Amino acid sequence: MRRIELAIILALGLLASPLAAEAQQVGKVYRIGFLRSGHPPESYIEGLQQGLREQGYVPGQNVVVELRATDGSADQLPGLAEELMRSRVDVVLASASPAALAVKRTTVSVPVIFVGVVDPVELELVSSLARPGGNITGLATNAADLAGKRLELLRAIVPRLRRVAVLSHPTNPTNLIQLKGAQAAARTLGVQLELVSIQGPRDFDAPAKAVRGVDGLMLLESPLFTTYRARLAELAARSRLPAIFSQREYVEAGGLMSYGTDFHDLYRRAGQYVDKI
Repeated sequence: MRRIELAIILALGLLASPLAAEAQQVGKVYRIGFLRSGHPPESYIEGLQQGLREQGYVPGQNVVVELRATDGSADQLPGLAEELMRSRVDVVLASASPAALAVKRTTVSVPVIFVGVVDPVELELVSSLARPGGNITGLATNAADLAGKRLELLRAIVPRLRRVAVLSHPTNPTNLIQLKGAQAAARTLGVQLELVSIQGPRDFDAPAKAVRGVDGLMLLESPLFTTYRARLAELAARSRLPAIFSQREYVEAGGLMSYGTDFHDLYRRAGQYVDKI
């Protein structure tokens, strides 16, 4: 299954930062704060490191990445964001929407690059795509359209598709945006969506009963789901349901198929943003 990347590259639009004056300092070690609700897949870190190396940085020598991650929930993000501020990082890489929102509430001066955020304008992270303004910029994904396309592809491999279980993480601020895209496609295809809410890691056993009687499975994008992608792939296999996921990392963990953004490349390009700042 071909995967496409639908990344919206935002104009840099950042206020001048103290890094500009330090750019020529010999021997300076830059510190990147990496914040995420849920541990990032290795491909994310590898992509970032590749992007940094392409710009002449050597991780561990002249640049250090300080990772702060939760178990997939967003409750601890504000405290971790403040911890990064106290450690005086030069720039923060906010992975996905929950982390980006937490960092925005924490600082108005430290440069912030978000990656994989769904509709940053609607979330009020930036003023506009062309002119983000303030101290925040980054790379966004069009997850609403992608959710609809995934449903179309699921229908293509299951011609008699009538009922689809959709796993949702309600506390993720972008799930409603994604759900609208899936619902629009469902109306066109004549498919009924059965929403199954997952609040946290302890809820992953509950969907086994909720998905009985459906013809397929898909999920809305969330760092929580990415963190526990192997369990979700196992759930689909155990339930004998054709399932489509949002990233290739799910397929590598045992999932059937995926359609969505190439996040390895997205984080590689984030390394270029870091260099510009």
